Amino acid sequence: MDETVANPSRRRLLSALAVGGVAAVAGCGHPAVVLDMEAASAETITDELSTAVDPDSEGSAVVKTARENGSATRTGRRELFDRAEVVRVDDAFYEVSATRVGSGEVTVYEVRIDFDPADPTAERGEIAVGDLPETDRERLESALSDENPPDGEGYDIGIGYGSAEEVGDDSVLVPDQEYDILVDGDDRYRVEVESRTAEETTYRYEVSEVAPTVEAYAAQIRERYLFALEGLSEAERAVVDQAVEGGYFENDDAFQSVVDRIRDHEGISVDEFYGTWLLEYDGSEYVTYAEW
Repeated sequence: MDETVANPSRRRLLSALAVGGVAAVAGCGHPAVVLDMEAASAETITDELSTAVDPDSEGSAVVKTARENGSATRTGRRELFDRAEVVRVDDAFYEVSATRVGSGEVTVYEVRIDFDPADPTAERGEIAVGDLPETDRERLESALSDENPPDGEGYDIGIGYGSAEEVGDDSVLVPDQEYDILVDGDDRYRVEVESRTAEETTYRYEVSEVAPTVEAYAAQIRERYLFALEGLSEAERAVVDQAVEGGYFENDDAFQSVVDRIRDHEGISVDEFYGTWLLEYDGSEYVTYAEW
């Protein structure tokens, strides 16, 4: 990555903290005000107004099928995309519409684990964790790798497996439970499989291309949102320069003046007490996050 492009994680963390109203950055309380300016590239600009879809995901397959065939049909228990978002598949950007065309019911399964069973004797059978099929290991890995698993009375955790169709034929737990004890070294865990009926919906997806490349989409965003932050006083420039260097967190007159200037322009995303803008300052572009 170009070293002039800052890591966006700091701004996103600050934004998440603003939404959640929780502490703390680097061991300190969340600052009352923030001005954070990160050097912008086409990639970071488009990241603000799109969601990248994993190339191997169901969402990517749906978009590509809809693009090639005019539409794609999928049945599932949830929608794939937020209604308002632009999705990125490879380097192209699309708006996706989803229309409900049918619904039905499906049986879904959950595997529950008791990490400290009162009776660790197998009734159905026992299997070493390392001998589990890959489909079971993948689903249970997070729970079984916990160094301090919960140990309350009864079953401690439940892992959603989905429907039998989603699981496939390899599982030794779903839909037909072959074992009720998992052996992990000296530890023995009891497992139980529960099923329930869930509604699933059939969707028809259609896509429209927003932009064929990252640069083309960034150009659209710049045309709408980019403005120049100029005509600043010496005190205001000091605030902005510090915001570029690592963030400004002092609630003083110069800060409020800079934020007022920024808020005079349309933001990429603006809430009551915080927002994100795209601006130019001293010949460089910045994705700018502010709380006031």
